[in-house]
Amino acid sequence: MRIVMIAENDPAGVGSLLRSALARHTGHVCRLVTTQTRYTHAWEKDLHVPDLDAAGRDELESVLASADIFHFHMLADEHMPLGHLTAAPFLPGKRLVHHHHGHHVFRAQPEVFQKKYRELGRTNLLVSTPDLLHKLPGARWQPNLVPEHLTAYRPCPRRPDGKVRLAHSPTRKDLKNTDDLLAVCRELAAELPQLELELIDDVPHVECLARKQACDLAFDHMQGYYGMASLEALSQGLPVIAGLDDWNSATIRGYFDCGPLPWVVARDRQSLAAAVRRLVGDTEERTRIGSISRTFMETVWTEARLIVDLVRFYENLA
Repeated sequence: MRIVMIAENDPAGVGSLLRSALARHTGHVCRLVTTQTRYTHAWEKDLHVPDLDAAGRDELESVLASADIFHFHMLADEHMPLGHLTAAPFLPGKRLVHHHHGHHVFRAQPEVFQKKYRELGRTNLLVSTPDLLHKLPGARWQPNLVPEHLTAYRPCPRRPDGKVRLAHSPTRKDLKNTDDLLAVCRELAAELPQLELELIDDVPHVECLARKQACDLAFDHMQGYYGMASLEALSQGLPVIAGLDDWNSATIRGYFDCGPLPWVVARDRQSLAAAVRRLVGDTEERTRIGSISRTFMETVWTEARLIVDLVRFYENLA
């Protein structure tokens, strides 16, 4: 199959991660077309429209013409400008996928997208986290993946220096309970002088991974589900605090047919403080939960398994 992923900016690097995983585990060809750069994350680029010269624009047209599948990420569709082109003239004979990642416009007005896809007769719908199934009925949850076998995503135990570093890497602090975490760290400062917050904000992704890898535990957010920050830190063998609610937890266990999940659950500021206090103060507990985290990503939430699921979805597209 020839798959073309189309997005404004690569959502949390998911497009480039899927493209690389398809290349590693399958014989299918995947290209990623992007039109914008946001933040400084420096995700891997493929056909990044602003960078294309005349030869690159010709290549883009050829890629669109020869595709079997158009996989639209976030708010993208066939009318989104791709420089001098759109995907619209190339739709005949293509199978179409719309993949939502929790963009704030989609979260605020999911009924607009539900109506759009209903009127267009488009039923090949994916979401990146379980909570979005409520906003796009009929969609399928395709869990995001991380390449757990690569060095940057593996555990890298550091030499003790008397500090216990807590990683937090919010793209948008207003959506990631950053204020709650800061308040908890201030509250615990006198009690836990060894606690050091590593707030990783708007840096290249390779730097984010390296700084997270040098920490002892991580906090994602308390919005009821999980983010890419969770998957990265779990893969690196860190205890990860997040506010997964019961429905999201049950949906994850159902998808993977697995038992207990590795997250340390905290759903409000009080339980967050309790989790931080426990993990910062107990080295053996951090080590135990970190080992569970890594094993979970090596044996349950694996890149290879999730690519098999995605390919099966592609093969069954109407």
